[in-house]
Amino acid sequence: MSSGSVDEDLADSTQSHRSPAQGQPDMRRVLYRETHSSRAAAATVAAVLVLGLSGYGLLESALHAIGQPAWLIEPQLAAERIVALPAGIPPLLLGASGAVVAMVGLFFLLNAVLPGRRARHALHGIGISSAVVVDDEVIASALARSARLAANVTPEQVMVVVSQRQVMVNVRPTSGVPVAENAVLAAVQAELRGMSLVPMPEVNVTISTAGVIGA
Repeated sequence: MSSGSVDEDLADSTQSHRSPAQGQPDMRRVLYRETHSSRAAAATVAAVLVLGLSGYGLLESALHAIGQPAWLIEPQLAAERIVALPAGIPPLLLGASGAVVAMVGLFFLLNAVLPGRRARHALHGIGISSAVVVDDEVIASALARSARLAANVTPEQVMVVVSQRQVMVNVRPTSGVPVAENAVLAAVQAELRGMSLVPMPEVNVTISTAGVIGA
């Protein structure tokens, strides 16, 4: 890895964390927190919704028990209307309500099931007891430079997209100047090995068939 070319970017865009040993649980928790999004917001929204509905149900039940008029709707009447669905409700309103409920449910389901990874990777091998968390944009910039040098093209002719498990490298060659795909692939893979990313993504290189007219 040509570390000198990206040291400044890494220094500006990384967050380093140190613990007594890299394999210790504290380090793993720190890395997990830095590479995964928090579920606190979704959990808070869910808790507020449940508490709100439970509080409203308790309020209506208490008013009904002491013989007072309902605040919005009588619990027994609400239960009868729910049982009678979809009778008495316009199809358009019923469909819209169902879509809203389905989207809310899907939001909470995806938040519970998906890993919630951020666009970041951990770089190990920086030291015995340290690791660095780097934004994927910084990694893509470093890989684009390596691909550009290997392909002998301008920065505008290389686009790199980094995801959790894959690196997509797209190169638009200069018209009349062939680009060795294997050379670009080897350069990008060498850069990745030097970074020691965790997890290590797979590299795919695509050479465009439409060339760019040289200046």
